Amino acid sequence: MEQNRIAVIEGDITIQQVDAIVNAANNSLLGGGGVDGAIHRAAGSELYEECKKLNGCETGDAKITKGYKLPAKWVIHTVGPIWQGGNYKEDELLASCYRRCLELAEKNNIRTIAFPAISTGVYGFPLERATKIAVTEVRKFWQRNTSIEQVTFVCFSKAAYECYLKVMKEIGVMN
Repeated sequence: MEQNRIAVIEGDITIQQVDAIVNAANNSLLGGGGVDGAIHRAAGSELYEECKKLNGCETGDAKITKGYKLPAKWVIHTVGPIWQGGNYKEDELLASCYRRCLELAEKNNIRTIAFPAISTGVYGFPLERATKIAVTEVRKFWQRNTSIEQVTFVCFSKAAYECYLKVMKEIGVMN
């Protein structure tokens, strides 16, 4: 069942044909480097203007905007934790990012969603640890809710792609 509803690809999240893409944003929501900068550039200046009105976002939370020039109708912005060694609630905050994104997707009737590897870039969260959290939170969501039909993890690098495949096999999501 889950195998048909979860996918892992290596690619560019800004070109995904899904209802919503998730932005690994900073607290300001006003753009930055990595995924955040790429999404803001692809969506156009209207995204920046809408984000200015949101008054930022707390770490572990998420907010939603329109997708503007992106193929996705929505962008769900979430602020992942900066890795500080694992003793500052980083795991809980990252899990909260995925939960909040899925809750916003459900609330906005989003059926297909694409996630980047939140916090694993410049924020330094260990990739395998972050991947386990991401996949676990999606599975937990599906145990109580089936409104989201497809989740795609979009990996920017070959290493992230291979890590997601490895973790999903270990957890039993893929063969």
